[in-house]
Amino acid sequence: MTHTSILIVEDDPMQRQMLATLVRRKLDFDSEGAANGREALDILENGPPEAVKLIILDLEMPVMGGMETLGILRQRYPAIPVIMLTGSKNIEDAVQAMKLGATDFLNKPYEGDRMAVTIKNALKISILSKELSRLKSEKDGTFIFENLIGYDGGLLPAIQVGRKAAPSDLPVLITGETGTGKEVFARAIHGESHRNGHPFIAVNCGAIPLQLAESTLFGHEKGAFTGATEKTTGKFREAEGGTIFLDEIGELPLDTQVKLLRVLQQKEVEPVGANRPVPVNVRIISATNRDLRKEVAEGRFREDLFFRLNVLQIEMPPLRNRYQDIPALAAHFIERFCANEGGIPKELSPHTEEALLAYPWPGNVRQLENVINRAMVLSEGNVLDIEDLPGLALSSDISPTTAANSVFDHKAEDLSEEHFLEKDTPSIRMTGHEGHFKTLDTIEREAMAIALEHFNHNITQAAKALGMAKSTFYKKMKPL
Repeated sequence: MTHTSILIVEDDPMQRQMLATLVRRKLDFDSEGAANGREALDILENGPPEAVKLIILDLEMPVMGGMETLGILRQRYPAIPVIMLTGSKNIEDAVQAMKLGATDFLNKPYEGDRMAVTIKNALKISILSKELSRLKSEKDGTFIFENLIGYDGGLLPAIQVGRKAAPSDLPVLITGETGTGKEVFARAIHGESHRNGHPFIAVNCGAIPLQLAESTLFGHEKGAFTGATEKTTGKFREAEGGTIFLDEIGELPLDTQVKLLRVLQQKEVEPVGANRPVPVNVRIISATNRDLRKEVAEGRFREDLFFRLNVLQIEMPPLRNRYQDIPALAAHFIERFCANEGGIPKELSPHTEEALLAYPWPGNVRQLENVINRAMVLSEGNVLDIEDLPGLALSSDISPTTAANSVFDHKAEDLSEEHFLEKDTPSIRMTGHEGHFKTLDTIEREAMAIALEHFNHNITQAAKALGMAKSTFYKKMKPL
């Protein structure tokens, strides 16, 4: 059920089939059926995360009825919109369902067009609610590590360090390639610090004109220089009580670096043209995609400032090293696009998903977002296919077709299960260092890791080689 969008919970098999046909023909969505609430909860618990985008839930069913199921759904899966159905004309049922958190309520028999419109509206409301919640958390400083895509995946090592850094006021230096999400990570550090609720001010040092760097950061007095018609406080004082994030810190001119060092040492800024320094209370998080040690050696960055900024260093992994997060990131960007531009979410075809996983992503998460946005514009149906992804060719010689072929058109002997077994691959020891037998869970995870490495992180082939469903492989892959 990897690409299921709608879960239909209805005890009447014919009604289930009619609804499945309706959503396929009118909305081009796949669906999964359940005969009662218990089956529906089992599907949600055992299926891939966020596979179900919407639930159509019948009111009267055996084993577990609609109202009881709705109550559990609102507790466990509050982000999934639920449309209630009933053959009863009792208005109290509708009132109770809406109080419990149903997105909408329809009486049987319903018109197909009305159902299609209701589904579209429910999906749009759900997407807008998620985006508003995300924006609010970023604005009020409550954005935390659990909000990060990759929280229990490829970002886990960085998050473990970030969690330790968050409670203190020590400077943090976030390093990594362009587009890896350094600012978002800095927001999570701020959100889990005692400064949350206070300003988070992000400054791109590379975008500040050299002659204005000092006044932009530290402020200036009226008349301090030509064009200074008004007094400004500067970014550091805007961040009072909170966190200032200095992105592209390696781009700062040397004379501004001297002033920044004073801020770190004295906890005060000196506005341009001012007679006396002004105390500030801010936490500094900086980021760079440069090798600052090399910059220091070549005289472009002050060594004393580097040591003051590099108290706690966190390396953000490139997207090619956190491939397991790509499907979730793509789904997130699809929903963000829908929230900004309108419309309902689209799904990735199996070929498209495999191509995304196979691509090296030199531009990292930012490039993935751009590729998804372009695909959303170009695609005509509700499925993003490989032909909708010309952006895969950006910054690389790999075209979308080549990316897809790298997964699907290898020679049979290279990707066959027989070749996997015959090839000289690492064996798995049944015992650990102390001679005790390993648990089956440990052995299974080791086998999955070996299969992934063997098939160049091709999840479909790795799962096939191990005789495992792809959705099960995804679910078990989190600890790897």
